[in-house]
This record gives sequence, C-alpha cells and structure tokens, in this order.
Amino acid sequence: MKSRFPIHFRPVIALSSIAIISSCSNTKFLKDGQMLYTGAEVKIENDSLPKKQKKALKAELEENLTPKPNSSFLGLRPKLYAYNIAKEPKKEKGFNYWLKYKFGEKPVLLGDVDKEFNKDILVNYSENKGYFNAQAKYDTVSKNKKAQVIYTVRPGNQYLISQVKFQEDSTLVNQEIQNLKDKSLLKVGNPFDLGVIKAERERIDNGLKEKGFYYFHPDNIIVQADSTVAKNHKVELNVKLKEQTPDLATKQFSIDKVVVFPNYNIRDVKDGKYSVPMSEDSLSKYAYDDIYVIDPDHKFKPRIFDRALYFKKGDVYNRKDHNLTLSRLISLGVFKFVKNEFVVSDSLNHKFDAYYLLTPRQIQSLRLETLGRTNSANYGGGEVNLNWTHRNFFRGAEQFKAAVYGAFDVQLGGAKDANNIIRVGANTQLSIPRIVAPFRFNSSSAFVPRTNISLGYEYQSRTELYTLSNLNASFGYVWKENVRKEHDLKVIDITMVSPLTVTDKYQEQIDGNIEKGIPPNPTLGRVVEKQLIFGPTYTYTYTDTTTPKTNNIYYRGMLDLAGNITGLVTGANAKNGDQKNIFGVPFSQYAKMEHDFRFYHKFNEKTNFASRIIAGIAYPYGNSEFVPYSKQFFVGGSNSIRAFRARTLGPGSYDPRTQNASFYFDQSGDIKLEMNAEYRANIYKFLNVAAFVDAGNIWLVNDDINEQGVNTRPGGKFSKDFLSEVAVGAGVGLRLDFSILVLRLDLAMPLRVPYYEKGDRWVLDRVKFGDSSWRKDNLILNIAIGYPF
Repeated sequence: MKSRFPIHFRPVIALSSIAIISSCSNTKFLKDGQMLYTGAEVKIENDSLPKKQKKALKAELEENLTPKPNSSFLGLRPKLYAYNIAKEPKKEKGFNYWLKYKFGEKPVLLGDVDKEFNKDILVNYSENKGYFNAQAKYDTVSKNKKAQVIYTVRPGNQYLISQVKFQEDSTLVNQEIQNLKDKSLLKVGNPFDLGVIKAERERIDNGLKEKGFYYFHPDNIIVQADSTVAKNHKVELNVKLKEQTPDLATKQFSIDKVVVFPNYNIRDVKDGKYSVPMSEDSLSKYAYDDIYVIDPDHKFKPRIFDRALYFKKGDVYNRKDHNLTLSRLISLGVFKFVKNEFVVSDSLNHKFDAYYLLTPRQIQSLRLETLGRTNSANYGGGEVNLNWTHRNFFRGAEQFKAAVYGAFDVQLGGAKDANNIIRVGANTQLSIPRIVAPFRFNSSSAFVPRTNISLGYEYQSRTELYTLSNLNASFGYVWKENVRKEHDLKVIDITMVSPLTVTDKYQEQIDGNIEKGIPPNPTLGRVVEKQLIFGPTYTYTYTDTTTPKTNNIYYRGMLDLAGNITGLVTGANAKNGDQKNIFGVPFSQYAKMEHDFRFYHKFNEKTNFASRIIAGIAYPYGNSEFVPYSKQFFVGGSNSIRAFRARTLGPGSYDPRTQNASFYFDQSGDIKLEMNAEYRANIYKFLNVAAFVDAGNIWLVNDDINEQGVNTRPGGKFSKDFLSEVAVGAGVGLRLDFSILVLRLDLAMPLRVPYYEKGDRWVLDRVKFGDSSWRKDNLILNIAIGYPF
C-alpha cells in the first residue's frame, strides 16, 4: 500500500510524531545493566562563602563536567528517542540515516562518565581559583534506569593576594619588565586566579614585543605563589624570569634589511634559500629608499610598499608595526596571501632581516551576474550585470572597475494600468590606495585610505510615461580609523538628470484635465524635471557588529550639502523668482541629513533581538523650493515598514489611494522617521523565524501647492500632530540562512493606517481573516534576499 503523504512531508510527520511519543520513556531501549545519564549537580559545602559567590562557583564547576547529558526540551528527549526508534541505515544517506545520525542523539550512559576524572577537574579548578586544599567527593543517585551524579565540593576559603613582587636584575629584558609592572593585572586584595596569572604573562609578553623582544614567549615568565609567609588565607606572588629562558628571548632586535617579494611563489624558495641572493650587492638593483623590492618584471611600483611598510632599516622591532604592516598589505586588495618572516642576519648585534612574501590575486577578472527579484509593490523582474575588475591598473595597486547592466521590472498584479520599468546603464570607478590631495594625509590605521573617482550613466524608461537620462560623477576619499570607524567624504558628487521623452498621458497627470476629472499634480512633474545636483556628501559609519558580544551597535550618519556655496555666491532665491541656472538648468540647493542607528542584543546562541531607528530631514532653500525627487525619502517595502507596499505610504496622513493607480507607488517626503524591532530565533540549523513590529512615516517640509493654489497632497506637511500619523505594522517571518545566501519571507499586516480618519486609524477591530478581499488588501508578503537590517 502506498503512503498517502508525499515524500517531502514525511520528515515533518516523523518529527511531529517524535515530539508526541517521546513522552514515553527512552529507558526501554537500554540493555540490562545500562543506565541513562541525566546529568550532574555540584553542591558547595562552605558556610562562610557569600551566596552570590557560591552560586557563581557552582555554575563554573558544573560547566567543566563531562560528558553532557542528552539534550532535552520541556523534560522530553526527542532527539534521543529519534535515535532509538530509527533503524540502522544500510547507507550513509536517506531518511533513516538523517533521523538517526543527523537529527538523533546517541544515548549518554552512566558508564560513559569518568567520575574520578571529574572529581579531579573540580578540585583543580577550585584551586586555580584560589580555593587551596579543596576536596571533592561524588555519589550516584539512580531510579528507573536513570542516573544522576552528585558532586560535593568543599572549597575552603579563597586565598587573597597580599603582595606582588617583580624580581629585579640588571638585564635589559628585566628593566623593560619593571617598566611594565605599574599596569599589572595582579592586584593586592584580589583573589588568587590562575586565569588572571596567565593573562598577566600574556600582558608582559605583549609589552616586551613592543620593545623589540621578538623571540620572547609568555612561558618565559613564572609567577611563584607562596601561601606560607602570610596568615589568614593570604598569598604572595613573585613574578620573575625563568632561569631556563633561552638567551635569544632576552635580546632586543632591530631591523636590518626589509625585502619584499611582490610576486612570490613557493618555487622562489629552494632548500630554504631565496632565488635572489640576499647580499647587499645582489640586492642593490632592487633598492628603493630603505627597502628592497624583488620585482624583475616591474609589475608593481615600489612606492606602494614604502607607504604600506612601517619597518625601516635600523628600527627596533615592535609587534604593533608588525601587525599594522600586514593589515595594510592585505587591505591593498591586490594580494591573495601575505606572509612575513624574520631571519637573523647579525646575531652579535641582534639584527634580523624582514621578508614580506606576497602572492598576488588574479589581476583581472570578468564576472557575469544575473538575479531575479520581486517586491511588495507587485513588481517582479531581473537584472544582468557584466563586471570587469583590474586590481593593478597603473601598477600601484589601483583598482579599476567597469560594469554594464540591464534591468527590468514588470507589473505582476495590483493596479492594471501600472507601468513597467526598464533600466540600462554603465559605470566605472577608479580606487587609488592613497589620498590624492594637495595636502599631506598621514594615517596610522591598519586600513589603507583610498581616493575614489567614479563616472556612471543610466537610461531609465517607465513605459507609456517617460524616459530619463541620468549622469553621475564623483570624487572623494574613504578612510577607516580602525575596524569600527569609517569615513566617506565625496568632495564633489554631481548628478545630471534630463528627461528624454514625456508622454501625453504623464503630462496630463501633471497639468490636470478637468473634463476627465484629473486634478493637477505638480509633484509628478518634479520626477521629469531637469535636475543638476552637485556638492559634497559625508558619511560616517560606526559598527562593532564584527565582534561577537551580548550587545552590538551600528550607526550611520550622512550629510548632503548641495549647491550651497554656488547659491551663496550667486544670491539665488527661488521663492522670490530669482532662480539661477548653470548650462540652462536650475541647480538644486538643499541640506540633507540622515541617521541610522541599530541595536542588537544576543540572548543566547539561538535567539537575539534587533532594532533600528532612522531619522532624516532634507530642507530646500536658496535656489530650490523643493528637494529633488531622487534625493527625497521613501518608506514601505521589504526593508522598511513591511505592512505597506514600497513607496505607497505617506506623506503624513495623505491618502495615496486617491491618485491614479499608475502613480500609486511614487510617494516621497522631506522628513523621515522609522522604527523597527525584530525578535529572531533559530529553530533548526539553517531555519530561522522572526516576529517583528515596524513603525514610521514620511512628511513634507512645505505643502504641495499647485498653480491654482490647491494643496495636491493634503495632510502631508509635518506638524505637531505627527505622532498620530505614524504608521504601524507587524508580522512574522521565515528565513532560510544558507550562509552564502539568506532567503527571507515576511508576512505583515497593518495595525495603524495614517490616512484613515484620525479617530479610526487603529485597525484591529477591522480584522476579517475570513474575508478574502481583506486578506488581499492587508496581508503583505515580502520576499527578499538578506536580513532587513
């Protein structure tokens, strides 16, 4: 008899059955004499320890016990049950194999527990934390073929540090150790802790590495503890150099020669010797200032290494410059592998040569990309990109990128007369690994600063409406203070937008048609206006999300100042009819600022909380009465307020449904406020779920008044009642995280709609899940790639 269930449903059915049936005992699968290990408990016997200290010690000791029992959920062990019921597979594939060895867990038995070993671990750990002369014992509690081990630990009193001495002698290395003792981690009055002692040895080693002691090691330091010279559970610590410390570790080394192999291959080294003799005469033809660049084919200009290398001939070695040099060589982006070696060249005078062995990446690459996409505005489409990259364009590690692309978006549903979008364009960028400027720019960052020059062109067609030509050029700098802080300054960013064609249909929407009942809409006219936008932009980014912590933050701030100096010099004043032109086109003048702040909290390895606040304002003045359409703010869609379709929300309480359906997705504003909160949980490997709430809106700085004096977007201006116009949506999401790709599906519904009547904007009382028309209009499915923030 064939199964009624399709194959892809069987794992789901099996797991559901396991969740129910696993309430039955797993012990029936045990053999005679076997007992299921259910875990261990540590009891602390010491009445003098504070309750908080005892609780912390108990948790630390239990964490060190092995093995861990089978995982449980609400008192059940479904993974163990899956292992027990699954048949032994004949092959390493198939459902049985997955159920038994991928999902299931092998039973952890009492016989797997080495109780003596665990007892020793508990004693050693206690003593390492300063509880000298600790004692431990264990007992086994069993019932119904289940067993638990109870460990009882008598830690005694914790010893405190009474004195820290750094033993002195006349050697240079000891003198440097004495200079480091003021910042010692070993403090009088603190508990004795082996972990802190190890950290102190690492600290001393790091300090000595900064002073040229390249061959020193933390193990060369010994910290002797003496508990016999003091009373009342005190201990004295004596920090000194081990007598067996190698002589080489006590010598301070300086740099002799700096040699770079920019086209390194393992074949360049034979029997431990380089193909180029390292004598001064042999290296002389490769000399550049104080370094030698072994590049017979002249693939790289030597000056790029002079900027990246922090070691010069005669410098005392230090780890900071060592790591900084390696990081800067990597950040050039032209080398696949960066290796560093130090070889003693003069043992008498304690000198070594520094070798940098650099393996280049593929200098040129050609990549073809295709992608498909859909959005909540009922558009679906695709894009094709052809990208060419040259990573050493002028032999100075300059990266030159050129791309051509084509894209289309087709209306899949919704408004019948909405229009398709076609985009075709090309762009180029030259990234130079230094600051090209009339002033000197010094950076001690591990990241090489860059000068970026870009030029791009795009042709955009919105079928039956208009076609636009967009030319963009920019010149600016990008530099990072460290891994967390990045600056992006475009000294000049120019955009020229020109309409190529405007159809009668679109022009009619702009001018209005009384006979057809179409009111004038000057907002649409700004989309196809000739626009000349130029000025500086600055972006600052701070993030510590690359560091795994309980709490992480991300901040991005942007400032865009267009036409300010030109407007000031020319005395432009559009409101008074004195608008100035450049090349026959009025230039835009405005100030725009945007802030994006995100906070992430990690509850545990599988659950976390993410939140975001975006606030921005764009203010036109001088030569402009309105901010250019392309520079305004938009909300809604898969990465914004997900309960509303892209660009269909706002401004303010304005109802976009009153517009012609062709222009429903064109709502923009000068002020933006958005807030998002999302709870994320992993339920199985690549499968994640989320629950989220989004809120926000956009507003106008000035009312949209047409030539007839009519406000074309009533309710759109920012006012003191802006909080009552904040839209709210909520939903749930499913994320398939495959590491290289995250596929996201978010289902959202509006909770508060700002364009409803003021006292009737909360929509929970309108919910009609059984009504198909309500579901169609209010349940929004967003399909996207990557997380929303």
